[in-house]
Amino acid sequence: MSITFVVTENLHRAARFTYENMRVYYEQFAPDWDVAKVLEVTQKLENLDIVFHQEVVGVMRLATGDEGYIIRDLQVLPTFQNRGIGKAAVKEAKRRAANANVNTLALRVLKISPAITLYTRNGFTIRSEDERFYHMAAEVR
Repeated sequence: MSITFVVTENLHRAARFTYENMRVYYEQFAPDWDVAKVLEVTQKLENLDIVFHQEVVGVMRLATGDEGYIIRDLQVLPTFQNRGIGKAAVKEAKRRAANANVNTLALRVLKISPAITLYTRNGFTIRSEDERFYHMAAEVR
């Protein structure tokens, strides 16, 4: 399987991609969000295009914080889901965290998101929750 992760050069395209992929959640939970808002909150993160067989099929955004290394966003086009791309992205995030000498990879995920299955299958456990999100983490080492 040919999956690579390259620095995003077109942040506006990545923001549009995220907005379209998350539109149903934004409409329900954050109706004031649009592509410009996504761009505003993601442009200073580590933005990576997910490339599958030379085609950009997703985006992953990473950051460092109090919780260690953080997956801030992981989006894969619906037509490319369930092909191991999300698993490869989590593995890449863990690799980057280890290279940064960080022991924990954290994220938050909407409680209604099917991505919870991806994360639990890849070693994440729920550390806390609020009314909308699970706050999950996995050990890197």
